[in-house]
Amino acid sequence: MPETINRSGTPTRGDRTRSAALTALCVAILAIAVGYGAAFGESGTPVWAPWLLAIGIPISLGAIMILGATRGQNGIGALKLPFLFVVAVLAIGFCAALALPATESPLSKLWLGLPARAAVVIYGIGLLPIVVLPVAYALTFETQTLSAEDVERVRAMGRENRERVSPENDASGREPSA
Repeated sequence: MPETINRSGTPTRGDRTRSAALTALCVAILAIAVGYGAAFGESGTPVWAPWLLAIGIPISLGAIMILGATRGQNGIGALKLPFLFVVAVLAIGFCAALALPATESPLSKLWLGLPARAAVVIYGIGLLPIVVLPVAYALTFETQTLSAEDVERVRAMGRENRERVSPENDASGREPSA
């Protein structure tokens, strides 16, 4: 892992959680791009192309969730299992929708009022994450959100950047009018 320089100028080890999430995001986006790009081939869409999307989309969403929830060197803490659950549900749901036979007809058996593949997408991919993520965020709110000290530190950094970028500000801190 490459060394990075923190605000005080001392070298620290890179954040493994962010690095892993960024790597996963890049790989997932590449898989999605290859899957979409394969649809433009002269012989039509290859059988493997939708599978790249079925795996790439959940991984990219999981990586984005991790990047949004990571605080400093602490990683995502208690959100690991809910995030893993959501990524697994999405991947299994997309793959199940692709793997189930396309034999829907007016006589097909319905799952809660929907054909099998549509039920997997609506109930599995659509509803399960909506139930799990808000509960997970509510349970981890105190430990995962910014503390008062964190907010003040961000404000101080903003003031420092503003002063450094525009030293011609007047004493009130407002930029001069043009």
